[in-house]
Amino acid sequence: MLLSGCASFSPDGGMDAVSAMTRERTGQAIERIPAASDAAALDARIDQLLVQPLTADTAVRIALINNRGLQASLSELGVAEADFVQAGRMRNPSVSFGRLRGGDDIEIERSIMFDLAGLLTLPLRRDIEGRRFEQAKLQAAEHAVKLATDTRRAYFSAVAAQQTAQYMEQVKDAAEAGAELAQGMAKAGNWSKLDQAREQAFHADATAQLARARQNAVAAREQLTRALGLWGKRTEYKLPDRLPDLPAEPAEAGNIEARALQQRLDVQMARRDAEATASALGLTRTTGFINVFDAGYRNKSQTGAPRSNGYQIELELPLFDWSGAKTARAEAVYMQSVHRTADIAVRARSEAREAYSAYRTSYDLARHYRDEVVPLRKKISEEMQLRYNGMLVSVFDLLADARAQIGSVNAAIEAQRDFWLADTDLQQAIHGSGGASRELRAPAAATE
Repeated sequence: MLLSGCASFSPDGGMDAVSAMTRERTGQAIERIPAASDAAALDARIDQLLVQPLTADTAVRIALINNRGLQASLSELGVAEADFVQAGRMRNPSVSFGRLRGGDDIEIERSIMFDLAGLLTLPLRRDIEGRRFEQAKLQAAEHAVKLATDTRRAYFSAVAAQQTAQYMEQVKDAAEAGAELAQGMAKAGNWSKLDQAREQAFHADATAQLARARQNAVAAREQLTRALGLWGKRTEYKLPDRLPDLPAEPAEAGNIEARALQQRLDVQMARRDAEATASALGLTRTTGFINVFDAGYRNKSQTGAPRSNGYQIELELPLFDWSGAKTARAEAVYMQSVHRTADIAVRARSEAREAYSAYRTSYDLARHYRDEVVPLRKKISEEMQLRYNGMLVSVFDLLADARAQIGSVNAAIEAQRDFWLADTDLQQAIHGSGGASRELRAPAAATE
């Protein structure tokens, strides 16, 4: 009864632990969205964060305090805590009253019964639900970390798509100028119809690519907006003009598999699930033979006779069901959780190795484009400009060189974007519940 009286709800509802785990893995904390009367302070914080162009960290901060999907998943904490508190409370006693009358004789029976089996197993049941409550905290933290990962991925994709669209606008303007020049020279008889058609085809293709790039930018921005939970005028937030620069050196792998096994939330949840299942198996075995055991006080009043007092015991007799099937089921569920935990651990090791390989390869490719491909294209362009100034090449040779640069510039933007996506996936593979498995695609061919 003392244990039952101690069962109560925690002041924070488990949010402090969830916020601490999320901050450890993302650098940002989470909090519940306040009631409508207190929402003004939250709105002011979000508006303040949206004043400057968004950074990846700012986007994650907004998502963790404003995304309604995350807030809905946090409500599972309340359900798990309610089950935990309920497991620490005894079943209410049952009271019975009976009155029989035969002629002038009246017989009255009264009794109050307590669940002794529930009282004896209360510590074990409370321990089981306590483990499940801890598992619910891990699951809530996993949702928060996943949201942070999705937000970072959406952020880098949106910035890269916007950067590509801006570059394609420049390409389209150059193609339009080339097409107009070719048309004028063709009218003057200084340009063949074949060369004119090539310039016009390039202009038409550049126009189509610009439309596609603009739509990709809109789609990527809307995906980020959904992760941030924004609507109305807040969707007019600003993004930087270009992706962040590459770090000076890539991160070392270290003992990445051990870090994943120690820090990944899905591994911790699988372990907690196996522990809770083991405790439930112990409870099943404990209550397998006797599942109902009630005892209490009873008295009886009868006309013309003194009141009799005593006690009553109700016990379930295992005549037909010896709980063998229930115990076998519990053992099978326990072994299922053990094998699932081992499988998750194996996948965690593999995903961590794969994510680091993608991270390192993406870094090397992005640096290769930054240090080799783009400078070479720039040098070629400068040499073409010198020859044009010396009247050794025509303006159409310059335009042809500009067309050749399109693929290299777009590939450099994609390589830089892929690095930051791989960096995000690596953090998810170590701290969250697995990184996205992505193949490195060849860059789009340059428009000829």
